[in-house]
Amino acid sequence: MPSQSETIIRDMLAEAGVEVNGPDPWDLQVHDDRFYRRVLREVELGLGESYMDGWWDCEAIDQLICRLLKARLDERLRGNWKLMLHVLRTRVFNLQSRSRAFEVGEKHYDLGNDLYQAMLDKRMNYTCGYWREADNLDDAQEAKLDLVCRKIGLEPGMRVLELGCGFGSFAKYAAEKYGVEVLGVTVSKEQVALATEMSRGLPVEIRLQDYREVEGQYDRVISIGVMEHVGVKNYRTYMEVVDRTLKPGGIGFFHTIGDNVSETGTNVWTNKYIFPNGMLPSIAQLAKAMEGLFVMEDWHNFGPYYDPTLMAWHANFEAAWPELKDQYDERFYRMWRYYLLSSAGGFRARSSQLWQVVFTRIGDPQPDCRKI
Repeated sequence: MPSQSETIIRDMLAEAGVEVNGPDPWDLQVHDDRFYRRVLREVELGLGESYMDGWWDCEAIDQLICRLLKARLDERLRGNWKLMLHVLRTRVFNLQSRSRAFEVGEKHYDLGNDLYQAMLDKRMNYTCGYWREADNLDDAQEAKLDLVCRKIGLEPGMRVLELGCGFGSFAKYAAEKYGVEVLGVTVSKEQVALATEMSRGLPVEIRLQDYREVEGQYDRVISIGVMEHVGVKNYRTYMEVVDRTLKPGGIGFFHTIGDNVSETGTNVWTNKYIFPNGMLPSIAQLAKAMEGLFVMEDWHNFGPYYDPTLMAWHANFEAAWPELKDQYDERFYRMWRYYLLSSAGGFRARSSQLWQVVFTRIGDPQPDCRKI
């Protein structure tokens, strides 16, 4: 006879069209009956950790997560004490303070350049591609880089500041294709090493530095995928850094994953295993941070393109696993697979968005949007 926990979980999954030990690729294959109580008790953390522990499997985790989120089952299970404690911590403490700034670099981005080189496109973009006219990852990522350059109106000789430069993909592309000088900062030592090597011979400087420490004046100030690490207590600080470093008449830009509602934290499993101290901003939070400093010129959402980006990363990761497994264990494999596929399912369900925002100072001329 099934336990009460099993009955509850089975009934909820059925609402999303998911069957335990069913025949469809999105169905859960449960190997350990402790799974049910663990998910009821720990929700997202329990679901992810029990997969890492081998308590269940699923042929298509992306399809499973998409169905769960579309049915809004995550909202039904809210309220457990661990989740409430995490939310309380994010409200009381500045989890993205200067003293914590390098933690995500050490725990995530410094995992190993071999992993990211195997998974990402040839230019090493670790952000969403632009698939409007692309049918492969390399083309989608190059299209994204060119879209950014056109949106901010790059011209030869300009100086660009990139807050959170990743592996230097934008810096290298902008210097090569548009003849600009780029300073990129990141909190990852491994990214500094690889980005410096990739951009050798170009007018590009890569520094290990927190975005709050940057000085100087630049024609353009941008970030591609750093706002997810800034935190609600620091959004205004981020905007003030842009205001301080942007030349008169300059253009600001950010590219970020976004949340449909205003939160102060992120998925507990993601925070613990993938992006420590991360959080996704909402439109309201970003708009409040910009208020009185900047004019929002363009707000572009292409969140659905993160789905094919993540699925391409997953395919690359799976193909490279025979070479990677000597350096990473089986638990890491299950963790990384769950991260990529559950993220793809989240974007497919429209639970998360991807925004590109162009902004200028109050009183400055509007950029020529005909170029994009």
